[in-house]
Amino acid sequence: MKVAFDARKTRIEIIPLIDVIFLLLVFFIYAMISMTVHHGLPVDIPISDKALLEVGKLPSITVEKDGTLFLEGEKIALKYLGRSVSLRLADAADKGVMLFAHRDVPYHIIFDVMEEITLSGIRNISLQARPEGSR
Repeated sequence: MKVAFDARKTRIEIIPLIDVIFLLLVFFIYAMISMTVHHGLPVDIPISDKALLEVGKLPSITVEKDGTLFLEGEKIALKYLGRSVSLRLADAADKGVMLFAHRDVPYHIIFDVMEEITLSGIRNISLQARPEGSR
């Protein structure tokens, strides 16, 4: 008994394959972006229409409303701040810090913190702000 056989060649459609690969690529890119971690404590930072998100592994310094200082989430006194930051950045190529300060912190406290950081030899201080419209 003979079976009817269609002699046409089998085709693999490439366009659906490209679509699936593109979706996977987008998924993994989005996953990488969402893994960016800031180690600052939650404070009400100022809003800026020109604020950009900092990406990197710079240590974060947080100044709360009452002037309490935190380095990477650990409470620290102002007199030890410069030395602690310089020890953390001893082997780093990019010597800098991210400074998160509550919007109601007096200017002189922020100035004292920045002065302590620069006296330890760190010149790259990134003041953090929230992009306008974010909450």
